[in-house]
Amino acid sequence: MDRVIETIERSLQAKAAGQLVAPPRFAVDVEKGALIFTAGAEVTATRTIGFRVYDSFQSHSPERTELVAVFDSQTGGFKGLCVGVMIGALRTAAINAIAIKYLSRPDVRRLGILGSGLQARTHFQAAVLVRQFESAMVYSPTASHREAYADQLSHKTGVPIEALSSAEDVVRRAEVLICASNSPTPVLDAGWLHPGMHINTIGPKFKDRHEFPVEAACKSDRIVTDSLQQVDGYESYAPPFFLQNTPERKRMIELDELVTGKRKGRSSPEDVTLFCSVGLAGTEVVVADAAFKSLNKRRFS
Repeated sequence: MDRVIETIERSLQAKAAGQLVAPPRFAVDVEKGALIFTAGAEVTATRTIGFRVYDSFQSHSPERTELVAVFDSQTGGFKGLCVGVMIGALRTAAINAIAIKYLSRPDVRRLGILGSGLQARTHFQAAVLVRQFESAMVYSPTASHREAYADQLSHKTGVPIEALSSAEDVVRRAEVLICASNSPTPVLDAGWLHPGMHINTIGPKFKDRHEFPVEAACKSDRIVTDSLQQVDGYESYAPPFFLQNTPERKRMIELDELVTGKRKGRSSPEDVTLFCSVGLAGTEVVVADAAFKSLNKRRFS
């Protein structure tokens, strides 16, 4: 995970320098679902171009998966193919960890998580690499899921995790909050937010279904995303972004501006900061390319 975070931070620097091509995703729709494509390129450091494709079908077929295809951005030569969900999960967790690094207070010690699925797991493992959390709390609606999460992740990371019985308790106690649910309705109340906290929202962010309340975004002093192109491109494959046509959308800035020092993450320790993760195209291609290089080093060493 630490290598993935380093790779993504370099990609954000490349984006700021105009070396990352990252258009909005698009979909190929049929009656029962769609294939959704994110395509992009990093043309200087890694010389990669390619795409990731996943589906929105509601079936439980064991054959459903994701693909990431990588090519050379100068010659067009094929570099490799990744099968499975982990490249997407790892790069999303790394982007969100970098958001925590640049938006949260350096002295934060308590991490809160809403959700206990794959994204909640990879994001926890990434978050503890960028801040020295002393404790964590998790809530998800099923008690056995949150208890298993707390037990497994605390053993894996060494950070003690408490499984709490309400989302409100997690939000009120957290200095950094990760919302990683698949809920179509808000998982928290704006009144639970408190000065100095930072929030990452990973789950649905559509106008008609969103895990994070618009009212809570209104209370955030700084709102950041990884791709404004993707925020405005939601309508090409899904309903509009949940903050579209609001004053909050107009004051959103991009994460690469923080990474390169063009903007500051917060102006005061009391600020409430929000990161809206939407997926920066091209980054999964760069992470897959790094995986291929790592595999080849082990193969020939």
